[in-house]
Amino acid sequence: MVTKEDIEHIAKLMRIDVVNSDEYFERLNKILGYFDILDKADIDGEDIPVQQVAIEDLREDKYIEFSDNLIEQLKNYKGSYIRAPKMN
Repeated sequence: MVTKEDIEHIAKLMRIDVVNSDEYFERLNKILGYFDILDKADIDGEDIPVQQVAIEDLREDKYIEFSDNLIEQLKNYKGSYIRAPKMN
C-alpha cells in the first residue's frame, strides 16, 4: 500500500510541488485498486486469440527520398538552430 508520506517523498524527489497530497493519495489508491481487480481476474482458462501474419503478407518497405531540406521547412528555424517554446 502507498502512504501519503510516500507520495510526498516521490514528489520531492521529482521536484514537483504537491499542494494537496490527499487528492493524489485517493487517486493512487483507486488506480492500485483497479490493478488488484485485474490481478484477481481468472484468465487461465481463457482462449486469447492472436492474429498471426505470414512475413510474405506484410507490405514491402520502400525508401522514398525527400528532396527538400526538412530542417528549413520548420516554422521556428533560424540560421543554425531551432527555437523551442519557453520552459517555465
